Amino acid sequence: MVLPPKVIHPKSDAEISLKKREISALIADTFDGKIHIEWDPQAQVTPLGQLPFFIQYLKVGHLFQPWVDECPLSYASNNAPKKVNVLGSFLLSILAGHNRYSHITSLMGDTVNSTLMGMTKVVSDDSARRALWKIDEEAGVRWLQDHMAYCYSPLLSQPWILDADVTIKTLYGKQEGAVVGYNPHKPGRPSHTFHTYMIANLRLILEVEVQAGDQSSSAYSAPGLWALLDRIPRSNWPTFIRGDCDWGSDTIMIEAEQRGIDYLFKLRKSPYVKKLILQHHCNTGWVKTRDNWEALSAELKLSTWKEARRVVLVRRRLQQNIVIAPDPDKAVPEQFSLLEPAEDMAAFEYSVLVTSLTSEVVTIFQHYRDRADCENNFDEIKNQWGWGGFVTKKIKPCQFIARMIALIYNWWSLFVRLAEPDKHYEAIVSRPLLLHGVGKQTSHAAQKTLTITSTHGRAAYVRAAYERVCAFFDELKAIAPQLTPLQCWYRILSEAMKKYLQGALLKPPDLINSEC
Repeated sequence: MVLPPKVIHPKSDAEISLKKREISALIADTFDGKIHIEWDPQAQVTPLGQLPFFIQYLKVGHLFQPWVDECPLSYASNNAPKKVNVLGSFLLSILAGHNRYSHITSLMGDTVNSTLMGMTKVVSDDSARRALWKIDEEAGVRWLQDHMAYCYSPLLSQPWILDADVTIKTLYGKQEGAVVGYNPHKPGRPSHTFHTYMIANLRLILEVEVQAGDQSSSAYSAPGLWALLDRIPRSNWPTFIRGDCDWGSDTIMIEAEQRGIDYLFKLRKSPYVKKLILQHHCNTGWVKTRDNWEALSAELKLSTWKEARRVVLVRRRLQQNIVIAPDPDKAVPEQFSLLEPAEDMAAFEYSVLVTSLTSEVVTIFQHYRDRADCENNFDEIKNQWGWGGFVTKKIKPCQFIARMIALIYNWWSLFVRLAEPDKHYEAIVSRPLLLHGVGKQTSHAAQKTLTITSTHGRAAYVRAAYERVCAFFDELKAIAPQLTPLQCWYRILSEAMKKYLQGALLKPPDLINSEC
């Protein structure tokens, strides 16, 4: 009898060895010797390991779920993505610092945070773009405006200043509204303009409008500004409006005066303004302010103004010795001259402010100096939050994504204040500190555990900060059944802004009315 050939390796072993070969380790030769590298596609890990703290903040503050429920996005197909998946994908992408729709793909393997957000998956970048196309423009703008107002409106009960300004988003394609206009960084390059209104010194965005690149003047910003004020109750209006020299036009000032709101703008150095500077150059009465600046109050009526208004002249003396360079085509090499002017002919740099405020000139000057902080706001939200990206051919999706970024930026800024109430951390600092960290999720006995490994040098500080945040939320959740969603949000804002509020508690309108 002939026996069958002996099988050295059974088929089952062959299948196992094939499977092992697929996940077998690679070897990399490093300066510390050889290291074996493996892939584990089944492990539930996330690079945003500290995001669950922010998710808890969105849930307890009733921010995310109402935003999803009220979104005017609807699909006719049964295979269409869910609204929570679309909006959750946008939120995760914007939080991660993305500036292109294609970057959303990098989040599709993160099953930890998407599940904690109540999502079933992260949608593709094409699905995200098509979702913005399907939203009705008027309804979508109103939806985002309402949720931005819900976020910041409790703070408007305190005295505040409204900053109005415009920033440029340079474009490199053939998008709708990509028109050549004022572009100091890339002259001659088409752009969009972002007309923005902010709460001064708090780094919070009230509203943003995207317009064509040649619509950068205040004449295009003014309708949005007045519409914003019309949506805010009169009792919560700002103390005054602040803007640069583009806002110092008679039309805008007349509108502000008719509405009964004060303003502080800068003036261009027109011939009449230069004449005023010359008249007061040698006069007495200049008041010393900060950093060697001087201020003087005067009155001015330009030819385009219907009436005279109060102006504040501010100046700072330049270097005493002025170097005058000669014409290089006619001068002898190495030739220059020094002028030492007389005291009454000293050189100054001047600025002129127009205002309806009755405060002292030192106070008015300091108010305008504080306006420089809005440039820091633009730098952060353009370079670290995606206002410089997320480009599409049509301007309607740009309107939505700009407001969406502003809304999530406000959410994150207020959340960071809970961890660090004494200062504003820009995203370049707050993301590595409070968001990034390798998180590994495990499940046992129906309990999920997320183990965070932080590589940040201030990991101990972050852990202590989040322990304080969780203690606050535990205390709030204990009394949450007795509070409305709005009252919960007022409690959270009071804690986040306790330095700004000096320890005072924000009171919802229903509580104020009941006390009265």
